[in-house]
Amino acid sequence: MHSFVRWMGAACACVAACCASAGASADTVSPAADTGDEAPATLVSDVHVFVLQRDGSLDEYDDATLRANTASGVDEIAQRYVWFDKDIEKVELLEADTIDPDGTVHAVGPDAIRDVQEPRSAGAPTFQDGILRTVVFPGVEAGSRTRLVFRKSRTKPLNPGFFTYFVEPSREPVDEQRLIFDLPADMPLHADARGYVAREPVTGNGRTRYEFDYRHGAYPRIESGAVGYATYGDRLMVSTLPDYAAFAARYHASAVDPSARDAAVEQLARSLTANASTPRDKARRLYDWVQANVRYVALFLGETAAAPHRVTDILRNRYGDCKDHVALFGALLAAVGIRSEPVLLNLGSIYTLPSVPGYGGSAINHAITWLPDLGLYADTTTPGIAFGDLPPIVLDRPALLVDDGVLSRTPATQPRMRTARLQIDATQPNAARYQFYVEDAGWTAELERTAFRRATRERANQIALDRLRLSGLRGTARLSTSDVGATGGPFSAEITGALDHVVWPNGTTALPALSSLSGGIATQVRNWLDEPERTQPWVCFDGTFDETAQIALPASVVVTDVPADTAVRDRFIDFASHYVFDPATRTVQITRRLRAGFGRQVCTPDDFDAMRASLERIDRDTHAQIVVRAAAR
Repeated sequence: MHSFVRWMGAACACVAACCASAGASADTVSPAADTGDEAPATLVSDVHVFVLQRDGSLDEYDDATLRANTASGVDEIAQRYVWFDKDIEKVELLEADTIDPDGTVHAVGPDAIRDVQEPRSAGAPTFQDGILRTVVFPGVEAGSRTRLVFRKSRTKPLNPGFFTYFVEPSREPVDEQRLIFDLPADMPLHADARGYVAREPVTGNGRTRYEFDYRHGAYPRIESGAVGYATYGDRLMVSTLPDYAAFAARYHASAVDPSARDAAVEQLARSLTANASTPRDKARRLYDWVQANVRYVALFLGETAAAPHRVTDILRNRYGDCKDHVALFGALLAAVGIRSEPVLLNLGSIYTLPSVPGYGGSAINHAITWLPDLGLYADTTTPGIAFGDLPPIVLDRPALLVDDGVLSRTPATQPRMRTARLQIDATQPNAARYQFYVEDAGWTAELERTAFRRATRERANQIALDRLRLSGLRGTARLSTSDVGATGGPFSAEITGALDHVVWPNGTTALPALSSLSGGIATQVRNWLDEPERTQPWVCFDGTFDETAQIALPASVVVTDVPADTAVRDRFIDFASHYVFDPATRTVQITRRLRAGFGRQVCTPDDFDAMRASLERIDRDTHAQIVVRAAAR
């Protein structure tokens, strides 16, 4: 990992390399945002220099200055961090100051500089090489600037013969930023620059100097549900490798591990699959065991050496990062004759990769497994995802097959079904009862099962009460579920209890025409409509919802209004609702069915415009009411 500099409240989005922080002082104030509100903080200046030697040793120099424009910006700049690997790197802080609005300089004292363990190491000894040097600046107020100058030296190469750096804006306005890369002339630097302006490289004395400049005013806010900014916004990736095939070959060579064929590994694999009859069943059992028994330490790929630990050590320690999970799972699969290969991709809200290869928070930062004979991907690091499914944060994106050295793509969609049945018996005044049954199938089923598997009884009942409350109801809730010990198949839950004030004994009552508690069609559509309009790509999930409700009313009321049926269909959405009131049983029956089919995980602003009218009609239907009034006596 290259330098990692952060300021509290505004973490730089970089992994294998840091986002550049800030440099020399400047008094100009950034332009205000379009709304007229001033950005809380500004990156005033930043000069970040990397000097790489042929053997992979690296020197960095960074001079960075930030300004708090408002009181809320104080927390953005008052605490900053420099990440380093204590085993191979040394950090020297050359200057750390708070600069008052009038120019008075306050140096940071030694007691305000300390080293802390990288929190994501999660207490795992083999990952405790990552350290954060923390700098707390004194006397920061609105208008103050903080300046941090450091030098970092790496004497032992992290990835010998290979250099990569990724940066994306931290979304504070940038007055002036320059990134400089000084390399041996016969190690050309390949770049994918979007928004970063490249200067003409300068070669002399056997070395070449590459420079990139960046400036940006206030950024628009990230819209609710939008994909990560680097998917469509500014970013810079530089790499000494020309293509992904060369990148894959390096990872493949570094992952060779003779201990993968250790007798203990093979014995474990055979014992776990002893009664399995098919390759898929064998793979599922091994997947379930790794997922349940090997703790995931969530360090992004590239922050430490891009090679897994020895499989025998991973098995003994029972923890590892993503590449360790891939290595152990692959060794277990191989022991029972199932082929697999590592896959490198981006984990998160970024759905593209730069055109040149490298590690980074919005580039390659995660490893999963491809099983070619079964035709599926698997990620053992994510609890709550059943074998055969993937967590949504690795769906629909480029994926580098390490053995083949080619870019593939993870599935764009995966099945998701939700069936809900709601019964409310309000026939007895002040004694309304309800019963709610919901079944999830597809990739959300295991997420639900895992949530309840890990919950105490008290927490599980609180989840039930929260779902009642978020549906606009008050009352009691008692929860029961299907088997939480299973690791696949549909999962169901049932909530029962009493409700307060469903039908008032006098006057007029408007009952919500619910067909599900929170989490159903109404919740899904409301989330899609979080923005009145969209200008950024956004995440859209396929899904099928089937909801039915029956509400039994007391004899003491007259039904004056039942909602009209609604049918909505466009190229993405197919929705229908139906309402029936049976006077004989005094029961209102409600059915709603929704099928959302986008065929991908990222929708465009134009897609939203095309479906917004449909979504608004569905949203109105899910807020429909049944109106009753007390009968005349």
